Amino acid sequence: MLTHILKSTKSNWKSGLTVALISVPLSISLAIASGVTPIQGIITGIWAGLIAALFGGSKFNIIGPTGALSGIIASHAIIYGAQSVSIVAILAGIFILIAYACRWERFIIFVPSSVIHGFTLGIACIIALSQLNFALGLQGLVRHANFIDNLFETFKSIHNFSLATLFVFLSFLSAIFILRLITKIPGAIILSPLGILLGYATTKGLIVLPIKTIQTTFDVIDNNLFIFPVFSISKSMIVTALVVALIAIIETMLSGKIADGMTHTRHNSHQEILGLGLANIVSGLLGGIPATAALARTALNIKTGATNHASAALSSIFMILISLLIFNCFKFMPMAVIAAILVYIAISMIECKHFIRLFKYDKTAFFISLLVAAITIYEDPIIGILIGTALSLLLFIENLAQGHYETVIPEDNINNFTLKDNILIYAIKGKLIYINGLAHINRFENDFNRYSVIILQLRDIYFIDLDGIDTLDEIIDIIQTNHQKIIITSVNPSIKHSLMTTSKKFNELNNAGLVFGKTTEALRYAQQNLNY
Repeated sequence: MLTHILKSTKSNWKSGLTVALISVPLSISLAIASGVTPIQGIITGIWAGLIAALFGGSKFNIIGPTGALSGIIASHAIIYGAQSVSIVAILAGIFILIAYACRWERFIIFVPSSVIHGFTLGIACIIALSQLNFALGLQGLVRHANFIDNLFETFKSIHNFSLATLFVFLSFLSAIFILRLITKIPGAIILSPLGILLGYATTKGLIVLPIKTIQTTFDVIDNNLFIFPVFSISKSMIVTALVVALIAIIETMLSGKIADGMTHTRHNSHQEILGLGLANIVSGLLGGIPATAALARTALNIKTGATNHASAALSSIFMILISLLIFNCFKFMPMAVIAAILVYIAISMIECKHFIRLFKYDKTAFFISLLVAAITIYEDPIIGILIGTALSLLLFIENLAQGHYETVIPEDNINNFTLKDNILIYAIKGKLIYINGLAHINRFENDFNRYSVIILQLRDIYFIDLDGIDTLDEIIDIIQTNHQKIIITSVNPSIKHSLMTTSKKFNELNNAGLVFGKTTEALRYAQQNLNY
């Protein structure tokens, strides 16, 4: 056991340290974006990350504060305070554990990727635009619960911007993108110390530059890694926690899937949900905020050589050491530098290739993505997700309701026997259920009356329910009422038992010798025995 621990530590300490170095400034930045104190971000990064590493089902996921949750948390924190967010984390963890116990993560597949991309785009816009006050040096603005109202407040006061603050913001944002091109080291690792030095110099009067730092913004900054919350639950907390739990599960499963693709492994998604639930509960109990898998930090973890859970666990340990030894240095970080890091994160969240692919191959899904993003920005992320998912499912049902089929008019000569042109092969595709049954019935009532013989080909039906069987019986009845001949062929074995035990019309045809294993057999029978 000890040998295994030592071996894992040796293999993963570099990746763990790298992730910790990036996680500290990011946790501070994302906490600020979420409307809570910097130390709450650090607490979340440490304890949520450690618990998820110990109990989760992915070897590579890094759990902590993320941009995906920051908009929701910020809206809640403005109204109910930063401390209430810890209770939200606990409640979200409980809801995630309920989902784990019921295995509800399986149903997340009903949230289409277009909705997820739209939600991510909306959250990215919220993160980036929320940093305008810090990027422009605006102070004393009234804060509202609604993001759009806050944005209007910013635009009303934009004439009071600080040129020095804007210069610092643009300089550091440009530097992050330049570093991205010339080095594999994350820009936040390199630029955070420079930002701290700049903030220290301005605070001590070594440089005359009117910029706000974390210390001047939050007054008291300590490195207390335990802040026990005051327990008080309200209806609004429960609603927010449900939203957080849903998004956390989606993001964590998505991150695990991406990690699997990068490492050619397969994670235990059910176990990962357990780890996520416990991580949020522990984070909340110790004063942190809701957490989920961080896509960028997970990718960094893999790229820097992580081999198993030890890397994420070591990352949390290194975060503890950094916080205890040098956390006080971070109080000198300029808010403009924090804004630059967050804007970079927001831009990195937007995966343009997915939107280009959607626009090229599925414009409906593309516009659903934009709608979800717009609703997320203007109203609420969960409303955006629900409306986007509902629209996608309605469109899917509409497509399914068309009743997929294929019609074939046989060639004049098949296997050396001659056919007339008044025979039709009708192949039903996919499912035969209540939703699409009417579409098939309408075709036989209106479109195929001129044919003397109709062959129903059932080999491509992979699912049929009682409504589908009733539909098939009605189709057969319509054909017979129209004085047309009917033959059934190529019945899919997966539905044959259901037809034999439930369908009266199918059994009548089967007893009459009008059910064949192959379409060519049915065509030969029609040519030889039916007077058409």
